[in-house]
Amino acid sequence: MASPSMTNWAGNITFRAAEFRRPPTIEDVQRLVTTSPRVRVLGTGHSFSAVADTTGLLLSLAGLPPVVEVDTARAQARVAAGLRYGDIVRPVHAAGLALPNLGSLPHLSVAGAVATGTHGSGVRNAGLAAAVACLEVVTAGGDLIEIGRDDPQFPGSVVALGCLGAVVSLTLDLVPSFRMRQVVYEGMPHGSLVTNLEAVLSRAYSVSVFTRWGGETVDQIWVKEMVGADETGGGEPFAPQWLGATLADRPRHMIDGAPAGRCTEQLGVVGPWYDRLPHFRLDDIPSSGQELQSEYLLPIGVAAEALDAVAGIAATVAPVLQVSEIRAVAGDGLWLSPVYRRNSIAVHFTWSSDMARVLPAVRAVEAALLPLGARPHWGKVFEAGPEEVAGRYERLDDFVALTASMDPGGRFRNEFVDRYLFGGA
Repeated sequence: MASPSMTNWAGNITFRAAEFRRPPTIEDVQRLVTTSPRVRVLGTGHSFSAVADTTGLLLSLAGLPPVVEVDTARAQARVAAGLRYGDIVRPVHAAGLALPNLGSLPHLSVAGAVATGTHGSGVRNAGLAAAVACLEVVTAGGDLIEIGRDDPQFPGSVVALGCLGAVVSLTLDLVPSFRMRQVVYEGMPHGSLVTNLEAVLSRAYSVSVFTRWGGETVDQIWVKEMVGADETGGGEPFAPQWLGATLADRPRHMIDGAPAGRCTEQLGVVGPWYDRLPHFRLDDIPSSGQELQSEYLLPIGVAAEALDAVAGIAATVAPVLQVSEIRAVAGDGLWLSPVYRRNSIAVHFTWSSDMARVLPAVRAVEAALLPLGARPHWGKVFEAGPEEVAGRYERLDDFVALTASMDPGGRFRNEFVDRYLFGGA
């Protein structure tokens, strides 16, 4: 069917697709792929870049059967690609297992988050794609294939920006289920954060620092601590003061004035992993979508320098910023992952929705962070040019060769990937 006017969640991208389809079966996916000269797969639309755009067929896999098959013996789950993380966590938990990590939003589709290198937080936690053990893919020729970890092309097939085919299911590695508690600290001096950055980011299983860069202190630090599976234990009390920060006495939203009820439970109340690792509740809308986002991932060794660099341009950044989040992410071996072969710090910006005012701030951030080795998140707003971005991925030539072998006609390509991965071809 012809595509009505469709936008991404934030409304900054209007998709140009000639058609939009939501097939109910994998056989339908195979038929649509082979009869369409250009195809892109759309997840939940939470990317702020044009990574999912196309002038051909825009394909949603949310209509496929909602498969969640948990294999307790292998500690793995095979899940339908179009499902959201929030849709799969309860069946996994019911089997006594857990995902190693989750992003801040449980509303993201599994395949979309994996394909763009989306991540959560934790010095020992790699991005969400690192949990993938196998992909089931409809290729450009309509074949249904599996790509597992024993395949030499696997590292190039996971974070692939939709270039290799339509991923219809993923098998994810799991860990034993665990419980967590979450608290918020407020008002840590910026100097104390920079001086003690390693200790802050490694304080718990997952840590997020929130700041607006406009003062002498950072706004909040969200500490998500694992307390194990024992239903009786809740851990030691949190200290009321920590490196100059004060323990919050009521729930907080990271954006000043926003309702804290949209966020996962705080104040040290113990709950299941899937109800603490995300920042936001699945059954609520985290915001109105009136925002833009950018994110840059840098080697952890330059983290303090990166934070000071952004603080130095606060006068440019703060007026168009809602909030900025700082997290640690462990490195992985996936070719197009923004944390490929390096433990990283992620510096995230939630901007106002005014693109014209935001872009000068984005350029200022990139002038500060790109010289330090920053890689932009594929699904966020960035201004860096193709040569600058491509040069940050040492296995890009291997990925281009892999794409040529799997999709020689470029069926799954679009202007975004042509520009950034294929030299504008």
